[in-house]
Amino acid sequence: MNTSIYIAKRYLFSGKKMHAINIISGISMLGVLIGSAALLIILSVFNGFETVILSLYSNFTPEIKIEAKLGKTFDPNTPYFKSLHQDAHLFSYTEVLQEKALIKYGDRPFLGTIMGVSDDFLKNQQLDSTVTSGSFTLKSGGHNYAVIGVTIQGSLGINVHDELSPMIIYSPRRGAENSANPLNEFVVRSINPTGVFAIQQEFDDIAVTPIEFARDLLDQPVNVSSIQLNYKKGTNLNAVQQSIIDKIGKDFTVKNRKEQNSELYKTLNYESWAVYMILTFVLIIAIFNIIGSLTMLVIDKRKDIAILSGLGANKNLIQGIFFFEGLMITAIGCIVGIILGTAFCLLQQHYGLVKMGAKLTVMDAYPVDLRIKDFGLVLLTVGGISVIAAGISARLSIKGLDEIKQDL
Repeated sequence: MNTSIYIAKRYLFSGKKMHAINIISGISMLGVLIGSAALLIILSVFNGFETVILSLYSNFTPEIKIEAKLGKTFDPNTPYFKSLHQDAHLFSYTEVLQEKALIKYGDRPFLGTIMGVSDDFLKNQQLDSTVTSGSFTLKSGGHNYAVIGVTIQGSLGINVHDELSPMIIYSPRRGAENSANPLNEFVVRSINPTGVFAIQQEFDDIAVTPIEFARDLLDQPVNVSSIQLNYKKGTNLNAVQQSIIDKIGKDFTVKNRKEQNSELYKTLNYESWAVYMILTFVLIIAIFNIIGSLTMLVIDKRKDIAILSGLGANKNLIQGIFFFEGLMITAIGCIVGIILGTAFCLLQQHYGLVKMGAKLTVMDAYPVDLRIKDFGLVLLTVGGISVIAAGISARLSIKGLDEIKQDL
């Protein structure tokens, strides 16, 4: 065993008597332990929130979305789109026709979005998890129905169980000329809501209907606003997206899920790094307490340093003693902190120990998602800071050696 490591180990784990220095070292180790555990737990909680939010968005955000670069709609009945529909890796192929419209229920008006979808939209088995009232039913008994966002329901006071009071939807008539009766300038249709969903504010003003209803309302018998594609598990989505881009031409945009919600991903990323930086500063304070404890150890071990120097120990050996002791303190604190942090995260995942304080439709306990990269990030952060702190302490030991020589 390296002489510096051996002596550092003896200083750290000596059980003969308890000094104030040992207590300070223990407190420093405890600070590193708590900081490491907290960093891992907080990063895992943010991962959990990210997973939950993105899973909610995925209910209305397809894996790949095709839209026209110019104009609001395009014709999907082309040879390429027909061949794309026949792809064996495809799980769902949804044609979407979407437009703003005036929704009226009783005497209350609301400007929302009508989103007509083809039958493949309902292949998403997670849709039911977003429903807060009623069911996600778009067709039944030969009739069309709507599923509305919670914002529409709250603004209009809609009762989805009242089949006698449908929503009235107004959409500007295409090519309409000025008329003495303003209602002649609008297409007016009625539809009953069967359910209410809640996701995020961005989607909660949408009324989802069958695409046939939207085509009739918007007078668009052929065109669509977008084509939404979801693929079977195991499909290389990056390769699929690039293949579509290469073949579809320059008149269309092809976006993956991240590109469709670029602002959301950026916000989540910024928040995660901001929390990481804050907790890193806390760790810096905890780890730099080691400098104080090692400085006191240098003062306490002046006689040992003098004896080692007299026996021929060079500066590197003496410097290494205090350097490795600083690393041992942080390594023990970090490893134990990671173990405790991991244990807490696993318990939180399985039992939901820490509640959010309110019963939500999506979750009632803080979500946790452990990721390998976070373990590496914690080890790298603690390791980097501890090397700097231990290096400073080691340099102080050399100054102590010079002072001892002067005294002698």
